Order: sequence, then C-alpha cells, then structure tokens
Amino acid sequence: MSEIKEVNPEQKEESGIKSESVLANRNFRLLWGGEAISLLGDQFYLIALPWLVLQLTGDALAVGTVLAAAAVPRAIFMLVGGALTDRFSPRTVMLVSNLSRFGLVSLLAFLVLAGAIELWMLYLLALAFGLADAFFYPAQNAIVPELVGESKLQTANSIVQGTAQFSLFLGPVLAGSLIALISSRQGDGASGSELTGIAMAFLFDAATFLVSALTLWFIRTEHQDELVDNSQEKESVLVAIREGLIIVWQDKTLRYFFLVVAAVATIMNSLLSVGVPILADQRFSEGAAAFGIIMSAYGAGSLIGIVLAGVLPKPPEGRLGTVLLLATGIAGLAIVLIGLASTTALAAIVSLVMGTSLGYVVIQFTTWLQIRTPSELMGRMMSILMFASVGLTPLGTALAGAVIEVNLNSVFFGAGM
Repeated sequence: MSEIKEVNPEQKEESGIKSESVLANRNFRLLWGGEAISLLGDQFYLIALPWLVLQLTGDALAVGTVLAAAAVPRAIFMLVGGALTDRFSPRTVMLVSNLSRFGLVSLLAFLVLAGAIELWMLYLLALAFGLADAFFYPAQNAIVPELVGESKLQTANSIVQGTAQFSLFLGPVLAGSLIALISSRQGDGASGSELTGIAMAFLFDAATFLVSALTLWFIRTEHQDELVDNSQEKESVLVAIREGLIIVWQDKTLRYFFLVVAAVATIMNSLLSVGVPILADQRFSEGAAAFGIIMSAYGAGSLIGIVLAGVLPKPPEGRLGTVLLLATGIAGLAIVLIGLASTTALAAIVSLVMGTSLGYVVIQFTTWLQIRTPSELMGRMMSILMFASVGLTPLGTALAGAVIEVNLNSVFFGAGM
C-alpha cells in the first residue's frame, strides 16, 4: 500500500519536471488557456439551465431537483473519478470527460432549439452531466503537479483557482446579457426568444468544452496514455478507493485536516446557498440586490485570498497548520458577524474578509497536500479533497434550512462557532 510522505523538492525536479516560470511552461499554458475558456462556458450553463427549467415549468422546486440530479452523481462518483485518474493519466480522464460533456450539452442545445425539450429529458441529461463532472475535477487537480515543478506549484494553483473565481464575475453577466439580447431582438416572448437565447448559451458552453479538449490533446505528459502503475491494472476501483481512504484515516495529520475541510466547506456552502439569501430577504431593504452584493464581495475576497497565497512567502516550516487554522478561525468570526450585521454594506465587508481568509486557505492546503502526495495516489487524494468539499453539502443545506425556520441568527452564530 502506498503511503503519504514528505517529498524532497530536488526529487520532483529530477523526475523530469523542469524548474521554470509557470507561464513559460507550454503544457501549463495549454491547460490554463483551455480551462479558462471552459470555466467561462460553465457559467453560461449554470445560468441557462435553471432559467430553462423556469421557462418550462415556472416551478422553483423543479429547478432545485434538476440541479440536485447533477449534484448527486457528481458527489457519489467523485471518488471513482479519483481512482480512475490514478489508473490512467489525468489528461486522458479530462479528455474523456470534456468530450462527454461536449456531446451532452450540444444535444441539450439542439433539443431546445428544436422545441423538443421536456422536463424528464433535463433530469436524464443532468444526471449524465453530473457523472461526467465527477471524473473531471479530481483529474484537473491531479494534473497540475505533473506539469509544474514543486517550487511553482503554489503559483500554478493560484492562477487556476483565481481564473475560476474571475469566471464567476464575468460568466453570469455575459450569459444573462446574451439571453436578454436575443430576447429583445426577437421579441416573441418566453416561449420563443427566451429559449433561443438559452440554446445559444448552451452552444457556447459546448464549444468551450471542445476548445478545452483540443488544448488537452496537445499537452504532453510523462504517462499520458498509459497506466500510471501496471500493478493497478488488476486492482478494482473499489479497492483503490478503499486504499486512499485508509491512507487518509491512518495519517493523523491528514485525518484532522480533512475533517476540518469537510466541516468548513459544508458550513460555508450551506450558508451561502440558504442562509445569506434568507438573511438578505428578511433583514436588508435591498432584498435580492443585497444578496448579490454580499455574494460578489465573497467572490472578490476569495480572489484576493488566492492572489495573496500565490505571491506571499509560504508559512514557516512547521507553522502551516497554525496559519491555516487561524485563517479558518477568522472566517468563523466573520460568519458570526454576518449574522449580526444590520446593513448590507457591513455584511459585504465581513463577507469580503471571510472570502479572503478561505481563498488563502484553499490554495495553501491544496498545494501542501499535492506536495506530500505520491503521484500514484494524486487522483484519489484530490477526489477525497473534492468529496470533503462538496459531498456533505446537500445534508448541510437541509439542516441549515430546518434551523433557519427556528431562528435565523442561531444558524450564523452556531456555524461560526
């Protein structure tokens, strides 16, 4: 059984990864460029899909269940995606996932354009899309250490995550504007122009998957089309997943850190999706605008934290855990303060601080984990990290909704503490 161990920087540099500027690295430029375009397309999909459900049904419950149809297989099969990433190269898994999602979203776009789309089709397509997503994200996190040297890994992670945050600002605005522009030009109502605009948004997303697949095709890695470890060929996927989970559980440091990650991610995802919109609706006169302002401030803070993690020196040896837990504590205090905020401006400032602290934590922890993980375990370790980050969110969201029914402030105070 493989073990997590500290990796000597010289060993990684000698393994064939040159020490060079991140953006001077051709493979990393291809990965970054393709994923930047694909991430922008993802935002078009995330705006167009719920809007399509609303146009078809006008039912908020249908929106939630369609999104859940994608979220459940994504969470369940993420660990499988990590195991397959370790069996095959991350590049191969990403290619298959991108081409699968290209086909699914293209089909969805043409069904919408043809006026043949029905709600049951959306559930099936959402399930398939969530399944393809589950294999992509562990591979994406696992390929970065293959492409850059250890000394540049934190900067590379900051660039990738910073680009993802930037897409959150740009993508929704562009997607909404595209749908609105086509609607205003055609002027034939929701049954026609709205659906045409939605279809165009889906087609754009499909095109970005194709671009990403092409950039991945031109990446050259050490073992891009072969088994990473021939001994894994006879090992079942379930056994491989079990091995990864056992390694995390038996490593005391990893066990504690992953428990913290799971708790913090579940709390944050639940509060951002349930607590903040209800807080904005009940307390702030700006209503939906307040919700948008608070979320934008959180996104801006996350981007700041990611940038700081990329440019600031690493915490001193042996102090990383203290620094990360201190930053997490700041985020916890910010959660309490948001629950006490009396104005939108104050809540936005606190949200900015919260996003900054957690953005910094994400990059530092991810880089630390990648450095100390052997390459043959990288996919599984990244999939466990992703599962800890999103796997318990549906449960946390349901719990937050139940507690909010009793007392809104108690949710923020309890979560922060």
